[in-house]
Amino acid sequence: MKIALVDDEKLYADKIDDICRGFFGENGAEAEIYAFSDGESFLGSLNERGYDIVFMDIFMNGMDGVSAAKKLRENNGACLLIFLTSCGERMPEAFSCHAFEYIIKPFTPERVGNVLRDAFALLPKHNYIEIYSERRTVRVPFENIVSVMSDAHYLDIALSNGTELRSRMTMPQFMEQTNGDARFIPINKGITVNADYITDFENNCCILENSARLPIRVRDRLKIEQAARDYNFAKIRGVQRSGKG
Repeated sequence: MKIALVDDEKLYADKIDDICRGFFGENGAEAEIYAFSDGESFLGSLNERGYDIVFMDIFMNGMDGVSAAKKLRENNGACLLIFLTSCGERMPEAFSCHAFEYIIKPFTPERVGNVLRDAFALLPKHNYIEIYSERRTVRVPFENIVSVMSDAHYLDIALSNGTELRSRMTMPQFMEQTNGDARFIPINKGITVNADYITDFENNCCILENSARLPIRVRDRLKIEQAARDYNFAKIRGVQRSGKG
């Protein structure tokens, strides 16, 4: 969980930091919290990372919070945006930035905790990988990745919407970020596929839903096909169990 605190009043930023750490610790979630004293430095960080939750003060020196939020939405439409302010006069303009909540200063730990609880319930539970491509960081859910292929020092990552991301990354680095997710199966040197998109195996090739035919390491064909079957069986069993629950 990545959280940004954008507030030029250190007192309030520190309070939010403490509340967030306590909340996520109690809920068994890890949180990386980044503090910024102005909108410009926050926006500059978006090239390096994406955020799940952003606390944004409205009245700051330099760029105000609403202006920073509008720039944020051009880069990241999915994060939950929570405005902080000492008055509510800019509330209509703030909510035009698709704000999740609006917290008036001074606030209580209970108020912030309730907002975090609501936000935590809405955050996507699927896993994702952060990919640096075309001078920006893109957060891609695992289920949107069809295949990954090495090309020198780069990876070409095919997505389910038909687009492709190219990133300076090694295959071991990619696999490390997936935390051993069983859907990603290496089928040959420098080629990994998402088992959810495998439609068949034919003539030592793995055929994907996007019509790609990728060569399989011949000596490992049986092992690769078994890995795909095991994954799909486990997925079916998981659906059945959740349906019974």
